[in-house]
Amino acid sequence: MLKIGLTGGIASGKSVVAARLAELGAVLVDADSLARDVVEPGTPGLASVVEAFGAEMLDGGGRLDRARLGAVVFGNPSQLAVLNGIVHPLVRAAAARIIATAPAGAIVVQDIPLLVETGQGSGFHLVLVVDASDDVRIARMLEHRGMTAEDARSRMAAQASREARLAAADVVLDNSGSLAEVTAQVDRLWAERLVPFARNLRRGARAVRAGMAVLSVPQQDWAVQAARLGARITAAAPDDILAVDHIGSTAVPGLAAKDVIDLQVTVSDLNAADRIAPLLAAAGFPAVPGVGFDTPKPTDPDPAQWQKRFHANADPGRPANVHVRAAGSSGWRYALLFRDWLRNDPEAAALYEDHKRALTEQFAGSRGTHAYAEAKEPWFTDVAWPRMDGWAARTGWVPPSYASRSCPPVSGDVRR
Repeated sequence: MLKIGLTGGIASGKSVVAARLAELGAVLVDADSLARDVVEPGTPGLASVVEAFGAEMLDGGGRLDRARLGAVVFGNPSQLAVLNGIVHPLVRAAAARIIATAPAGAIVVQDIPLLVETGQGSGFHLVLVVDASDDVRIARMLEHRGMTAEDARSRMAAQASREARLAAADVVLDNSGSLAEVTAQVDRLWAERLVPFARNLRRGARAVRAGMAVLSVPQQDWAVQAARLGARITAAAPDDILAVDHIGSTAVPGLAAKDVIDLQVTVSDLNAADRIAPLLAAAGFPAVPGVGFDTPKPTDPDPAQWQKRFHANADPGRPANVHVRAAGSSGWRYALLFRDWLRNDPEAAALYEDHKRALTEQFAGSRGTHAYAEAKEPWFTDVAWPRMDGWAARTGWVPPSYASRSCPPVSGDVRR
């Protein structure tokens, strides 16, 4: 199933988006609703709250007096931690029961107000953030919730900052305008991204990409996007993945590139790569058949040193390639060295960009990205390899993935 995390700051209008996704067919798991359910009269949750905070937290009918409890925990981190320690595990268990009964291939949306604060983003295929400016949210709280401006700002300050939520978002839905405007955004997202993504997951297929080789101007958030994808991949197989590195052109600041994130997943050997393949597929990165090696370089011709496993993103909204390589192998070293050479040698980056621009002009139109990629390959061997290898020798470069990690010994020339 496709797992979506939905969040947004107070008064952002998250409930409107959640309701529309449910209307379109999503299985909705509402954390706020579950948080109320798990402390209903007669539940173990309510008994634990009374034990921790006293019977005065109950109203005359034996129900939880939320306003009174809120006054106790709001602004008191230690008391809030006690309450969260009671409620959050119960909510997670209730959510798991709902998800377990969802049909195969479902799009499951978990509405979690504190998704960013609790660091749950890597557990989802996508994180949707409903956003509105601070001024709009304050105005809504004053008009619809009867709060004072001071109370509204205090509530906002108790949550993650707007900047932190946006940094965690794969998709941002702007809810500063009308209901019709945000509904239209949700409908487009559903039809153009969520439904195809869910279909690709069912089939174990990568997303279909446009056939043209087009260079994009450098995007400042490529690194942030790569970090989100890397965290998702690591969470899928934490016991076998030693590192995830952003590689390729999008990892080089200021370099024009195709808008495709390349990641290198480091494993101990290719047996581990095969072992984690179904886990990566479930996380949204299915294996791509027929791609199992890189081109050996003349000074290191052993094909075994250039073997890999190749996966790609099933999400049509974020093209990404995932190269799974054994630590210390020549292909693993080359990918890291190439990136660092380009990052640290402006002449090298300019040379590579000129080469790519010439090829995009040559292979524009119907000839597509495959021909473009094939045409680039000799340059990597004949031009890049001797220059970058010489740069590594002059600068004393070593692969960075293990330089600051405490990992088991691996083969190759990896220094610690």
